[in-house]
Amino acid sequence: MFKQRLEMIGGRTIARIETLGRLVFFLCAGLAQACVPPLQTAKILEQVWFIGAKSMFVIVLTAIFTGMVLGLQGYHTLVSFGSEAALGSAVAMSLIRELGPVLAAIMIAARAGSAMAAELGVMRISEQIDALKTMEIHPIRFTFSPRLIAGLISFPLLTALFDVTGIFGGYLTGSVMMGINEHVYMDKVISSVSMSDIGGGFIKSLVFGGLVTCICCFRGYHAHLEGGGRGFGAKGVSLATTNAVVHSCIFILVADYIITYFQV
Repeated sequence: MFKQRLEMIGGRTIARIETLGRLVFFLCAGLAQACVPPLQTAKILEQVWFIGAKSMFVIVLTAIFTGMVLGLQGYHTLVSFGSEAALGSAVAMSLIRELGPVLAAIMIAARAGSAMAAELGVMRISEQIDALKTMEIHPIRFTFSPRLIAGLISFPLLTALFDVTGIFGGYLTGSVMMGINEHVYMDKVISSVSMSDIGGGFIKSLVFGGLVTCICCFRGYHAHLEGGGRGFGAKGVSLATTNAVVHSCIFILVADYIITYFQV
């Protein structure tokens, strides 16, 4: 009994290590193929439109309510210390340093990442990826590299949009609803944010962009291996899509802690 459990744990550990190795190889191959001329400009712009432009609505909607909640919670906390004038600083620093990059990445993973995993999963189970190999078209260059470049472009831009919209949401709560002077609010926002804060947020968004795009495309590309190779077909696509979003969110939070550890 004990031996069987030990073998099971060992087998699962080896399987996880193999998956991690394939993920690293997949990322390296995608980066290498992105550097091979000619540059796939049309495909990259198409993916920027899909990942970036089509995610703007959900980013704006999420950001404005996040900023409003921060403004409401922050006001009731600060007013007990007589420091409600510092609300602009609290909202801006929370969004730019932490909440903006993380929440924007999670929302993009939920909207665009799941779609990428499902699309590549369908290509895998319908043997379109095998057909690319038959036509001597590199499948990773065709399916993954344009999405990777588009993710690295789109994530920082959407994070900036999230930060600005969230600060506006805090203004709606703090100045419009609670009566904090709007000039004081904006002055605190401007005076408290430094270029190192903005740069740190953009570094996080770049890392999250690479992680989310890589994990989601990897899961879809290897949809036939989901469930220990028993999930081929619609079940494989379903498992690939679910795992893509779940693993993306986990890796975003882990990477966020590691980057923050080196920034503070």
